[in-house]
Amino acid sequence: MAAISREEVAHLARLSRLAVPEEELDLFAGQLDVILQAVARVGEVVAEDIPPTSHSVPLTNVLRDDVVVPCLTPDEALAAAPDVEEGRFRVPRILEEEA
Repeated sequence: MAAISREEVAHLARLSRLAVPEEELDLFAGQLDVILQAVARVGEVVAEDIPPTSHSVPLTNVLRDDVVVPCLTPDEALAAAPDVEEGRFRVPRILEEEA
């Protein structure tokens, strides 16, 4: 695989709208080349007999049964509210919109 050139790095920087100084183009070219070589090595792995996975260890969902439990009544829920209007929490307006 050919090494990435400083011109290619400059082109990628322009496409990404990154300001890369001229003196750093060679540094980034070397770093990007190492990354591209590592990705190419991963692509060389023969994996036809290996199923695709999203995790390295098997996962199972741990779910609990839904159990109905008593909850607060509307009056109990609103009892500690600083302001209530028409059976709802009243909060300060944050947008300048007409009601």
